[in-house]
Amino acid sequence: MNPILITSTDESTGKTAVTLALAQLARERGLDVGYMKPKGTRLQSAVGKTLDEDPLLARELLDLDAEMADLEPVVYSPTFVEQALRGREDATALHERVRESYDGLAADRDLVFIDGGGSFSTGGVVDLTDADVADLLDATAVLIARYEQPGDVDAVLSAARHLGDRLGGVLFNAVTDAAYDQLTTDVVPFLEGRGITVFGALPRVQELAGVTVAELADDLGAQVVTADAPTDAFIERFTVGAMSADDALRQFRRTRDAAMITGGDRSDIQAAALEAPGIKCLLLTGGFRPAGAVVGRAEEEGVPILTVQTDTITAVERAEDVLRQGRARSAETVDVMRGLLEDGADVDGMLALAE
Repeated sequence: MNPILITSTDESTGKTAVTLALAQLARERGLDVGYMKPKGTRLQSAVGKTLDEDPLLARELLDLDAEMADLEPVVYSPTFVEQALRGREDATALHERVRESYDGLAADRDLVFIDGGGSFSTGGVVDLTDADVADLLDATAVLIARYEQPGDVDAVLSAARHLGDRLGGVLFNAVTDAAYDQLTTDVVPFLEGRGITVFGALPRVQELAGVTVAELADDLGAQVVTADAPTDAFIERFTVGAMSADDALRQFRRTRDAAMITGGDRSDIQAAALEAPGIKCLLLTGGFRPAGAVVGRAEEEGVPILTVQTDTITAVERAEDVLRQGRARSAETVDVMRGLLEDGADVDGMLALAE
């Protein structure tokens, strides 16, 4: 069978969860499956010394015994990109490395799933975008896309043009209730009229849409200073408290499922945030411990307070990176995605792309 490449219009669309869930469903149908992520992009260090988490999870969930160097032949770190820009990475040699790794992983397997890396354009400096990988490995692609407004169709059409005949179809993920009717009534017929198959529209579910307060604290290395406030609430966005308390309260009341980031010495902003039901936690910067009155009020309201040593700008950048990468991949998140695929997608149609 030809490999199936799971790519996407942008980062953080659920590629890995879809890839692993689809691989599990293929196994349930009796296929011996493999996995590969040609470009490792979920790194913890600029030089790429820390391995991508996705192949590690794949090896666990799919019972693979392959070496990480084959599952992830190119570590696409910022340092790697800098070296490529300086002409110190040979694109031809990298292509050969990816091809050799794939051939080894595909030996004696019925089907290999290829996990796209980063956004659709990631890898361009060495001619290893997902479209390039599809050509290199003779793969058929499933394009994962988000849909919130009509303009999002542009990204789908752009990716479709780049993939050409390699595109097997599109799967929409994390579709809100507000966008679902327009997607199914207008967008799907439009795309199908262009000859683009749509495999389904998966609903947005909170378990996959954000990170919990506990996960945020862990990723940031933050200290939780509220002993009695639960940390299982989901965070889907951030708001920064850098204005007057009155202006801040008006802004906070317009948001939902948010973490509020401000300096640890801004008790007025912290108190305002605790009056807004959409604020699920406070992230305080500068290494300041909040006033006792603020901590007490937060515990009464069940809103956890996290503190970090960094300044506000750095904290915002790091927090946004955590949210952009999404909830930590785990067996539980893949299991949720598998249920969504079974209920709302043409799984057999996607697997048939390999034939």
